[in-house]
Amino acid sequence: MLRVATDIGGTFTDLVYVTPDGTVNTAKSNTTSGEFEQGVMDVIEASDISPEDFVSFVHGTTIVINAITERKGAKTGLITTEGFRDILEIGRGNRPDFFNLEYEKPKPFVPRYLRRELKERINYKGQVTTPLDLTELPAILDDFRKEGVEAVAICLINSYANPKHEEKILEKIQELWPEVSVVASHQITREWREYERTNTAVLSGYVQPIAHRYLDRLTTRLSEAGMNCTPYIMQSNCGIDTVKSARQIPITMIESGPASGIWGAAALGNLVGEPEIIAIDIGGTTAKCSLITKGEIKLNTDYKVERSDISAGYPAMVPVVDLVEIGNGGGSIAWIDDYQRMHVGPQSAGAEPGPVSYGLGGTEPTHTDAFLALGVINPNYFCGETRTADMEAVDKAMSKLAEKLQVSEQEAAHGIVRLATNNMVNAIKLISVNRGYDPRDFTLMAFGGGGGLNAYALARELNIKKIIIPKESSVFSAWGMLLSDLRRDYLLTQIVDMKEENSELITSSWKKLEKEAVEQYEEEKIDRSRVSFSRLARCRYQNQEHTVEIALPEGDIKAADIKAICDRFHDHYEREYTYRLEAPVELVCYHLIATAEIDKLNPEKHSKTGIKIEDTVKGKREVDFVEQGIHEADIYDGNIFEPGMNLQGPAIIEESGTTIIVPPNFVCKVDDYGNYRLNLIEEGE
Repeated sequence: MLRVATDIGGTFTDLVYVTPDGTVNTAKSNTTSGEFEQGVMDVIEASDISPEDFVSFVHGTTIVINAITERKGAKTGLITTEGFRDILEIGRGNRPDFFNLEYEKPKPFVPRYLRRELKERINYKGQVTTPLDLTELPAILDDFRKEGVEAVAICLINSYANPKHEEKILEKIQELWPEVSVVASHQITREWREYERTNTAVLSGYVQPIAHRYLDRLTTRLSEAGMNCTPYIMQSNCGIDTVKSARQIPITMIESGPASGIWGAAALGNLVGEPEIIAIDIGGTTAKCSLITKGEIKLNTDYKVERSDISAGYPAMVPVVDLVEIGNGGGSIAWIDDYQRMHVGPQSAGAEPGPVSYGLGGTEPTHTDAFLALGVINPNYFCGETRTADMEAVDKAMSKLAEKLQVSEQEAAHGIVRLATNNMVNAIKLISVNRGYDPRDFTLMAFGGGGGLNAYALARELNIKKIIIPKESSVFSAWGMLLSDLRRDYLLTQIVDMKEENSELITSSWKKLEKEAVEQYEEEKIDRSRVSFSRLARCRYQNQEHTVEIALPEGDIKAADIKAICDRFHDHYEREYTYRLEAPVELVCYHLIATAEIDKLNPEKHSKTGIKIEDTVKGKREVDFVEQGIHEADIYDGNIFEPGMNLQGPAIIEESGTTIIVPPNFVCKVDDYGNYRLNLIEEGE
């Protein structure tokens, strides 16, 4: 009986499965763009297991983010309050390219002619000031049918305070047009900010039919192959959820793959006694990094799709793991701009044609090709011997790039590695230094296929002394899914002064959210005894605009607790913004995390056979460590490493799914769980 997780990435689809005796096995196959479920079936076949033997199955997918970024979602109509159809057009004024007088706002996903209004109004207190008038709704739906609308999004002003009118519209649409896909904003979030709520509802509607079809095809294929267990879907909040829930609000899957990797990093850090982690996931297309403090992951609801230096992007107001993502991975292409400057990424060679070394038609050198040219990656053990590295094509591409730059091929390869490192270092600084955290106080945990290749260079630039490369590094996001519980986040905007006399009001609001969560779980036959809660409160100084999120205690909030909560807010605020105020504090938004336990992976210590480190040596070769120069390095077979093994750089550890660089002046030890622990050798040691 097997516990299985699959993760669809931009280049590869990964699979991890655990046998009853605790043995962990992995597999990879190419991501099949357009038919992602085929990639899942391919990787199951490649791993030589049968869905009949699955006792649990968790899946992470890029279907939602791909549909949005590639504009392949459904034709969507919007229904909103009279006078508010242009919210999507107005947006926000906080554009990143502020001094660009020719700046153009991101084009709304719903054109104006498909944005319709109904007479109604609820005020910010949740009181009905204008009754809902549904007389025009049938005509609106008729027009939508004629225009070929496939999905309808509903978002009314102040519905976060009272969803009564949205519920009536939703019910009426389902009665008049049962075939159409429809979603209302209150089903996604009860947090305020009308533009963000409206855009989130629209994005969810836009991807809903696509997600429905994909999840239906996937579950059908798995069922036909004999799978009998209940499938779960990875969410962006680092938890998993049922297919039924994911189908209803697919926007919660927008960053499911990266979330599972960050969750796995937090779980592994706690397991090995390293609660302060900078986690970076370096795949074939992108690099994602996040900060983990005291073993806890930070989420935010300020996620923006396609945000860049010149675009404000599109807000998605759902809980997403707080991360920074850049277009730098193994397949990132090196290119020259009009000013003869070299760049690496964000363009990627993907899985097809892939890096030049794949021999599938790629012509522009990539990050992976640079490591091959420098002798870091073994061309005779390329992708775990599943591919033959086309070194003739690599040499030709590097020569072409070097000629353009008027440098040697070695210098061109150095430049690719250095630029990619610099891009990733800047991303890490955004989630650490820019938020008041010193990277030197953290352990760097690098994973993904490129984690072990880039970890030491990142650590050197950031003066980080300790590095962890997880044992299942190349499929770590899929591994993280096996550690996740069912999780749902409930947010409610309700402004309350943090005064002792409001303690009962605060307690009653928490209990209402907890009751709602329990009822939803019980509807899916999940027993109350399996459900636990965590409370977070978004607070601010009175008259300020934005908030800081802090943890709140369980149980009833007593008057005596208010001061301690305010003190915690002051401390968090000062860390974030470097100062504190002598001003009243307001609780703006309740954030309840409702978790339901499931049977998940419990990592076990690896056994030993007594093999010696000398028995794992494959040979020696010259390796260019870039900043540390060229050294003759010992080459080790990481597939047969055991706990307790130690080695000193310069060395290269080769696994079937990744390569780990151990540079000069670093020592590497294998811990009890098979992870690689790299430490800088201090002077005098």
